Amino acid sequence: MEKLSSLLFVILIGLLPLSCKSKANSSNTPEKIEVGAEAMQEYLPLLKGKRVGLVINHTSTIGETHLLDTLLKSDVNVTAIFAPEHGFRGEADAGAHIDNSKDAKTGISIVSLYGKNKKPTSAQIKDIDIFVFDIQDVGVRFYTYISTLHYIVESAAENNKPLIVLDRPNPNGHYVAGPVLEKEFKSFVGMNPIPVVYGLTMGELAGMINRESWANDLQCDLTVIKCKNYDHKSKYDLPIKPSPNLPNTQSIYLYPSICFFEPTKISVGRGTGNQFQVIGGPDKNLGSYHFVPTSKPGAQNPVNKGVDCYGLDLTEVDAFGNGFDLNLLFDFYNKFEKKESFFTNEKFFNLLAGNSYILEDLKAGKSAEEVEAKWQEGLTSFKTLRKKYLLYPDFK
Repeated sequence: MEKLSSLLFVILIGLLPLSCKSKANSSNTPEKIEVGAEAMQEYLPLLKGKRVGLVINHTSTIGETHLLDTLLKSDVNVTAIFAPEHGFRGEADAGAHIDNSKDAKTGISIVSLYGKNKKPTSAQIKDIDIFVFDIQDVGVRFYTYISTLHYIVESAAENNKPLIVLDRPNPNGHYVAGPVLEKEFKSFVGMNPIPVVYGLTMGELAGMINRESWANDLQCDLTVIKCKNYDHKSKYDLPIKPSPNLPNTQSIYLYPSICFFEPTKISVGRGTGNQFQVIGGPDKNLGSYHFVPTSKPGAQNPVNKGVDCYGLDLTEVDAFGNGFDLNLLFDFYNKFEKKESFFTNEKFFNLLAGNSYILEDLKAGKSAEEVEAKWQEGLTSFKTLRKKYLLYPDFK
């Protein structure tokens, strides 16, 4: 594997399988992190006698049992399920159309919140009294589960429905980095003025969206059921992969940087077993690592399908401390032979970036360091705002 002299990483103690990690207390006794869904004594009383709308997917579990099954066994009246991108079972390709359906096991209606219908309509929630949101995030602005959260806050506020967020740790919650979204670049891959890596859990972000009135200047009745034994210094390996192409902790750490390659000729490993851990394109000068993307579940038609790709294997780099870095993008662009065809969708790239200056400066030959300097003032302001909404001890 080529060494990236420009990409800074701090030491991560090995790459471990997906499992729920613990942090140590002051006496070095391991304490298991408990997600909000486990604290049933705190939220079941709030659901008694209510018609409940669940905003959930395959990550919504208590141990090995799905939240839906647990609530039904506790006699909670679940009248609707709302599912984000990738669907209720989390198996659909990124961007794939998902139809409304019914859960085969329970017969409960499933409303897709991806595609044209991203926010529950008044008709879709007329038979619910309260929302319960429980979806695992990865802490990156363009990961669309937080866009679904935004629309749920908005729908709850507009229709006077209380919202309970069952919080879960943020695996990228240990730092804050990247440009803050500029309002003219608002889209489903960037709804709010936050940086690429925002260092908040879903519960903390819901509080920010709500109290900053980012949901159409409205606020809802919000309750957050906190995690236990978690803080923003914790390392948390997800027990379930959050989407088809984020298969492990390493991919989640690298995702903030590697996602910028999505609207380019560079493969990010979709169609391989190392999604968001390898990058490469058809130019042999991009790196010595070789792979060929193929059609796989969750990536039926990946970039460079069937094409020999050359680039970098990042599966074992120490990515925990600094997962966001523009140097990879800048290095690959500068090495790419036909620069005029490097980007396949410049508009989408700007939506991911949340601005137009990264693309403009990259083409103008500026360095990653020069570009990163442009967003420091906005990032500093966000860090100050973020402190108001923290529910857990911070990393600094």
